[in-house]
Amino acid sequence: NDFTWKDFQTRNNSELVAIYGNFVNRVLVLMQKYYNGTVPQPAAFSETDQELLQLLADAPANIGQSLDQYRFREALSAYIQLARSGNKYLADEEPWKLVKTDPERTQTILYVATQVCAALAQLGEPFLPFTSARLRSFLHLDLMSWEACKRKEFIPAGSQLEKGELLFQKIEDDKVQTQLDKLKRNPTQNNPSQKLIPLKEEITFDDFTKLDIRTGTILAAEPVPKTDKLLKLTVDIGVETRTIVSGIAEHFKPEDIIGQQVSVLANLAPKKLRGVESKGMVLMAENAEGKLVFAQPSDTMENGSVVR
Repeated sequence: NDFTWKDFQTRNNSELVAIYGNFVNRVLVLMQKYYNGTVPQPAAFSETDQELLQLLADAPANIGQSLDQYRFREALSAYIQLARSGNKYLADEEPWKLVKTDPERTQTILYVATQVCAALAQLGEPFLPFTSARLRSFLHLDLMSWEACKRKEFIPAGSQLEKGELLFQKIEDDKVQTQLDKLKRNPTQNNPSQKLIPLKEEITFDDFTKLDIRTGTILAAEPVPKTDKLLKLTVDIGVETRTIVSGIAEHFKPEDIIGQQVSVLANLAPKKLRGVESKGMVLMAENAEGKLVFAQPSDTMENGSVVR
């Protein structure tokens, strides 16, 4: 989907600030208020506690599987769901109402809530690396391997926590309006359709059916020696793995496009480019300013799927 400032504002304020940031801040404040920042020893876990702890234990495998299959939105959604679950848990359990009448239950609730914070600090590395690093510093945690995250306890009882700070800031309407005003002041720059390249002459349907366009995934990418514009790509197109030379080196770093799903013109005649045989063409969209974007499915498809 296209980026819009209003959508960015809404997601920042409603998800990062109101859910993720609010949850972490409340846990850290309560930990300082009741236990001087020391993670308490839990008592017996309720069914609700066990369900949330199991959600944390399952999260690395679920998120990792989505990432491995390049379903990045799905992975991010599962990660944010941890914060939602933690926020709902804290609101439902209301430890601030129990601290005087049931101190053991209060300890258990805040122990579990702290586990959610620690899980967010570890599993957020692929999505919010700087925020995750800040949160780990509040919790005095080092970054764990993904495999090591498959656990119910991310931080042991007795650990000392910092007071912490707000992780996210609310974006006010005036900040968004400033950005929208910038777009209005530069209508030509922000509306490249005014300078679109003219259409080419018509072709017949038979001409189109000669094109064999397949979905594929970039497995490896490296610069072609002695060139500034060419990248040598290894692309899995389902039926086989191809070497394709693409003139995108000025637009993309090799390490940034590994795992990218693309559309490939698979039956283009092979051609040698700077000594490398290229078998196919990775299709790109280019605007009037020369910006390149991969022509790709809006959802993940099996490699080798036919583009019609």
